[in-house]
Amino acid sequence: MPDETNEMIRPGENARRAGSLYEMAEVLSSAVLCIAVLFTFVLRFAGVLGISMTPTLENKQWLAVTAILPQPERGDIVIISPRNGHHEPLVKRVIAVGGDEIDFAGGRVLLNGAVIEEPYLPEDLETYPANEYQASMPYPARVPAGYVFVMGDNRGVSSDSRAREVGFVRADDILGKVLFRVKPFLKKIA
Repeated sequence: MPDETNEMIRPGENARRAGSLYEMAEVLSSAVLCIAVLFTFVLRFAGVLGISMTPTLENKQWLAVTAILPQPERGDIVIISPRNGHHEPLVKRVIAVGGDEIDFAGGRVLLNGAVIEEPYLPEDLETYPANEYQASMPYPARVPAGYVFVMGDNRGVSSDSRAREVGFVRADDILGKVLFRVKPFLKKIA
């Protein structure tokens, strides 16, 4: 009789073990799916190549980028899809959005006729449009609806909306908004 009791217990134990393994597999697959969705649609990582965003961002830094971007806003740092001869995505700051008028005067950027405050730039930095051979447009220029005007924070070396090869950027070509710097350390970006 003891043998029959042991045999009756064993099938129950095996069923429980199989049930536990099934539950573990289900939890693990759900976790993998959630992580895949998170890193595909919500959060991505991008590296900075070059010095066009210095002093805000440095070459070879890693950024956390959200792919969920309702509408780009002035001041946002964004990742832009490569176009017009660029092979890598560009990291730039949104200066003007659809309907804004952009202009330059006395080394300063004018937005809708007023000098904009740019606390992220060195105090003595002057900003000018691209020279006549590189310029994307005459100024003042109105940003079309559905587009943005972007510039790098290192204005002297940045290939941005002032240059013919970039020009106005379609909002649809923005891959995401930079949330914070991951490497060298977690830090929110101004």
